Amino acid sequence: MATAPRKTPRKKSPPAAASDAADAASAKPRAKNPQRTPRSHHYHVYVIELSDEVWNVGRFRRANPDYQLGKPFVYVGMTGLDPDVRFDKHKAGIQSNVYVQKWGVRLLPGLYAMYNPMPYEGARDMEVELGIALRELGYGVWQA
Repeated sequence: MATAPRKTPRKKSPPAAASDAADAASAKPRAKNPQRTPRSHHYHVYVIELSDEVWNVGRFRRANPDYQLGKPFVYVGMTGLDPDVRFDKHKAGIQSNVYVQKWGVRLLPGLYAMYNPMPYEGARDMEVELGIALRELGYGVWQA
């Protein structure tokens, strides 16, 4: 036979002083931090340096016919996570790109940090634009 839960009596709080009521009435609502980004702006583009060994892969070479010798090989992506966390997931094989998993060396924040964070549509477009811009500079670029 089930029993009803026992109700515990609530403790009564002491009455508020008149000065507390006056302070509460005159308190202004907190102003929003103007430097805080909206919640929808949590997407990032990121650039990962790839090892020189990736140039031995025919598919990568065919995707980069205008590669200039001496420029780095990179992977350009976008994510809703922090780029550091996303890089770690790539290297661990979690939703990873094979080029990053095998040949990923490090993040290159100097190429992407100024754009982040941004809304989804902006990150989606910026990923493509950043890849095109780096290709025009002679980088070897892979995008998923």
